[in-house]
Amino acid sequence: MEEHSAPEEMETALRELKSIRGVGDAIAKKMIEEGYSSLQALAVATTAELAQTLGISEAKARDIIQQAKRKVQIGIPRKASELLEERQRYMGKITTGSRMLDELLGGGVKTQEITEFVGEFGTGKSQIVHQLCVNVQLPVDRGGLEGRALFLDTEGTFTPERICDMASAAGLDVSRALDNVEVYKAFTVEEQMLAAERAWEEVDKKNIKLLVMDSLTALFRVEFAGRELLAPRAQKLGQLLNTLRRIANHKNVAVVFTNQVMAHPDVFWGDPTRPYGGHVVGHAATHRVFLRKSRHNTRIARIIDSPYLPEIERTFCIVREGIRDVPGT
Repeated sequence: MEEHSAPEEMETALRELKSIRGVGDAIAKKMIEEGYSSLQALAVATTAELAQTLGISEAKARDIIQQAKRKVQIGIPRKASELLEERQRYMGKITTGSRMLDELLGGGVKTQEITEFVGEFGTGKSQIVHQLCVNVQLPVDRGGLEGRALFLDTEGTFTPERICDMASAAGLDVSRALDNVEVYKAFTVEEQMLAAERAWEEVDKKNIKLLVMDSLTALFRVEFAGRELLAPRAQKLGQLLNTLRRIANHKNVAVVFTNQVMAHPDVFWGDPTRPYGGHVVGHAATHRVFLRKSRHNTRIARIIDSPYLPEIERTFCIVREGIRDVPGT
């Protein structure tokens, strides 16, 4: 897999960008270098951000953004049939390694969407995202996207040895599989947010098809402890999730994050654990998958929220080779 766009893709991007009045060859090339390789990327940029990045006036940046918005019809109603056709044409799917878990997810983890895996410690969240980092590299006919993965690690969960195990089991060259996973380590919320912003710029340059954040909320629990910090926490989380949403929608990337749970002692019936982050996180994820332990290495996954997937349960297991179906299912 090539790290940079193929020459023909570069030429296509240059032609598209130079269709904007006032954008010549030099500015178009600068845009691509800075991650603005499509009209969609320009259309969702902010004036100050674009002006600073390209070294142009805010007036010119505003004009470029407005032209891009008109060309991609942002703010103009579109037919639902057109949106469906676009999704079917461009949406990709990444297998989890388990046929049952893929079935739960409607065929696998999808681009243009955000998938959340939530559960207690040891339920398999990090194992799943490691497997996805390997499987995204597979050919399309094997459930991959022939792409690379970007892993934003906020808990020290990334384990290259697991990539080796899973890549070997998938028949991939282990050294190359490791090189196709880029890892950002974040130790503060600000570093986490900056890493997400940088990801916006990196995905086009490096053929990133999967963005993983493991976990979304760990650093927020540390830095925003206490009820008096609920409002600033919600604001920061909202900003971060908006960046992830933009990446999924405008870059055609599969975005996956893990989330922790917290106990609600006032719950007397049913499961007292709830995903951390409240409604801000709940509304951001396209699909929320709750994981829990079963016997031995078996786990149970359940859809708890989705706009179109049914609320069903499926089992899978975690073995040395990665995520697999439970024998006999």
